Amino acid sequence: MTTPITTTATDRPGTRVLDHPDRAAIRLEDVLHALADPVRLQIVRRLAAAQGELSCAVIELPVSKSTCTHHFRVLREHGVICQIYRGTAKMNGLRRADLDELFPGLLERVLEAAELQDTRPDA
Repeated sequence: MTTPITTTATDRPGTRVLDHPDRAAIRLEDVLHALADPVRLQIVRRLAAAQGELSCAVIELPVSKSTCTHHFRVLREHGVICQIYRGTAKMNGLRRADLDELFPGLLERVLEAAELQDTRPDA
C-alpha cells in the first residue's frame, strides 16, 4: 500500500508543496486527456507496476528532462498522480483510490488495454 502523500503546507511545514486537484474537482475528460499521451501512459504504467511511490529519476523516459517535468505536471494537475518532495527527490504515486472511486474500473481497463496493445503484432 502506498504512503499517503500530503499536499498542504500545514501538513508539512517548511516543505515545498505542489498543487493537486481535490478529488471532487477531478474530471473524466481531464483524466482521459492525461492518459492519452504515450509518455504519460508509460509513467502511469510504471507507477502501477511499482504499487508504491517512485521518484521521477527512476522512471526512464525517451524525452528530455524538461519534457518529463511537463508530463509529470500534466498527470498531477489532472488528478492522475500525486507528488511530494521527500528531501530533494520528488516522489510520485498513482491516485488509484481517488480514480477508482470517481471512475470505477477505468484505470484498470486502461492499463489492461495498454498491455494488450503491446502484444499486437502491429504495435
